[in-house]
Amino acid sequence: MIRLYNTAIRQKETFEPLLPGRISMYTCGPTVYNFPHIGNWRTFLFEDLLRRTFELLGYKVTQVMNLTDVEDKIIRASMEQSVSIEEITAPFIEAFFKDLDILRVERAEHYPRATGHIPQMIALIETLLAKGYAYKLDGSVYYAIDKFPRYGRLSRIKASEDRSYSRLVEDEYEKEQITDFALWKAAKEGEPAWPSPFGRGRPGWHIECSAMSMAYLGTTFDIHTGGIDNMFPHHENEIAQSEGATGETFARIWLHSNHLMVDGQRMAKSIGNFYTLGDLLAQGFSPPAIRFLLLSTHYRNTLNFTLEGLRQAERSVERLQDFYHRLQEYTPPVIVGMEPAKEGILEGIRSHDLEFKHALADDLNISGALSATYGLMHEVNPLLLDGRLVADEAEAALAALRDFDRVLVILEEKEQSEDWILEGIEDRRAAREKKDFASADRIRRELEEKGILLEDGPQSTRWRRKI
Repeated sequence: MIRLYNTAIRQKETFEPLLPGRISMYTCGPTVYNFPHIGNWRTFLFEDLLRRTFELLGYKVTQVMNLTDVEDKIIRASMEQSVSIEEITAPFIEAFFKDLDILRVERAEHYPRATGHIPQMIALIETLLAKGYAYKLDGSVYYAIDKFPRYGRLSRIKASEDRSYSRLVEDEYEKEQITDFALWKAAKEGEPAWPSPFGRGRPGWHIECSAMSMAYLGTTFDIHTGGIDNMFPHHENEIAQSEGATGETFARIWLHSNHLMVDGQRMAKSIGNFYTLGDLLAQGFSPPAIRFLLLSTHYRNTLNFTLEGLRQAERSVERLQDFYHRLQEYTPPVIVGMEPAKEGILEGIRSHDLEFKHALADDLNISGALSATYGLMHEVNPLLLDGRLVADEAEAALAALRDFDRVLVILEEKEQSEDWILEGIEDRRAAREKKDFASADRIRRELEEKGILLEDGPQSTRWRRKI
């Protein structure tokens, strides 16, 4: 049973998809006028966690993530630099997909661009005009929110009693500003524009997601996600547009990730706490650690990002990596009279596996999932280090850990050992056999100075790189 917190009703509910075994999901993607910051990546990784959880539990997912490549900021940049909007957006689109792969975000089935779906937007606006939800004024088309009595039900923002509203042309609202909004904007001199029955112009930001989601997922689909800052006005306006046009429920469940703070403050370039993925990679942090940290706080809770927290994430990932590599390399010894592993280890592994899946099925309870992951490591690792884990137990533990990593995606296959490291380990082993401990200690120090740490086990000596 899967339970998800539906923002629309402010509580968890049991989730059943429209089609058995299949999930339809729309996720708000980037506005491609700049590089995403880590707050954006927190949302994208929450959506990746959601998708991967469904897949782990046996569902097939169809995900749509839009690329907003025409809106006010992009238009301004295009005009200021005297270049096309394609020239503005192309490098940021390329960088976005590169960063998706760096953070090992599973690709959506569709990444529609707003500029590729203008006809669908025009058709939707025509429907809204025909049904009386929209009106024309000075070459633009506006949505009349007083025609949609349910406006505000998602965000719990109440419209005024007199239903008297101003009109807003810009895509950016003041907080809790209730106003008619532009579906189509009349062309201004020098701006990119498209022909339409309403005159030359361009779509408003909100109509883009309504048109593209319905184009790929139909008039009703299972889940709509995004950051909490998109709940109003963007998602509220999507509902008004879509349900006004179709008369059907737009998204059945709404999921929103909470804000990311940096050192307890809002992220801002002016105070020097603004980070992109590239900024963190340039400081030497690894993609698995960045992914781990951004996932490790429940998506509905505020995440306070700090560099020290990221360093701790590096250490957590390293411990899990070491455990994974030990399991990969482990060869159960055959020794007469060896003390067997404690009873119930297979049952314990299965218990951790179930705990992991049950936690994620409960509204992506990442704390519970990580507790199950560490529980597996703490139960198995002592037996592993002592060489008392039998073959079927080692195989079960490795299979469970790989299952966990289908969702967490923080483990990496061990790098192929470099000859100079293996030669150093062999020279040290030979020195120890001759009881030349001074040479053995010198070799250890030399390797450590080169960033290689040695760990002596009951069967062999392992090495790992220092962070």
